[in-house]
Amino acid sequence: MRVMYRRTVVILFGLLIGFLTVVAPAADEQPPGTEYRLSMGDKIRITVYGHEDLSGEFEIDTAGKVSLPLVGDVEADGRTANEFESAIIAALRPDYLRNPRVSVELLDYRPFYIFGEVKSPGSYPYSSGMTVISAIAVAGGFTYRARKNRIQIVRGSDDNRVELQVNDDTLIQPGDVIEVPERFF
Repeated sequence: MRVMYRRTVVILFGLLIGFLTVVAPAADEQPPGTEYRLSMGDKIRITVYGHEDLSGEFEIDTAGKVSLPLVGDVEADGRTANEFESAIIAALRPDYLRNPRVSVELLDYRPFYIFGEVKSPGSYPYSSGMTVISAIAVAGGFTYRARKNRIQIVRGSDDNRVELQVNDDTLIQPGDVIEVPERFF
C-alpha cells in the first residue's frame, strides 16, 4: 500500500513538472533576436541615478519623443529600452553629467485598437499574451454582422506597415489595429 502511494505521488509530481515545463514560458516572450521597440503611447520610467530631478515617469508623445529635463526631446520611437538608455546618456554626457547612469523601464504598453463589427470599437490597454479573440471580448464581442473568418491586423508604423490575415488564437502586439469586417449575408 505504501509503495503504491509513493508511486502515485511520484507519477503525479512528474506530470505536474511536465505540465509546468510546457505552460511555464511567459506569454510575452518574443522570438530570439527580437526585442520590444518603443513607440507612441508607451509609458516608461527613466531613472538617472543620483539625480531625482532628472528621473520620472514619461509617455512617448505622438512624434515618438520624450521631453526630458535639461536636454529636451530625445527620440524614443523604434528603439529598444537599451538603445533609448544610450541615447539619454549621450544627451546628458557632454554638457550636464560627467558619467550618467540611466535606466529605462517600460511601465505600460501602448494600447491596441479594434474597429469594425464589434460592439464597442476603440482603443484598449494591451496585456501580455492577448489573442485576437480576447481582444474582441474586451471590445464587447462580435456584432451579428461580423465576418469572423476575415479578421485582419495592421501592424507596424507607416514605414514598415504589415497587414495580416489572422485567426482567433493569433497573439496581438501593442499598437496593433484589429479590423473585424462586415459580412453581407
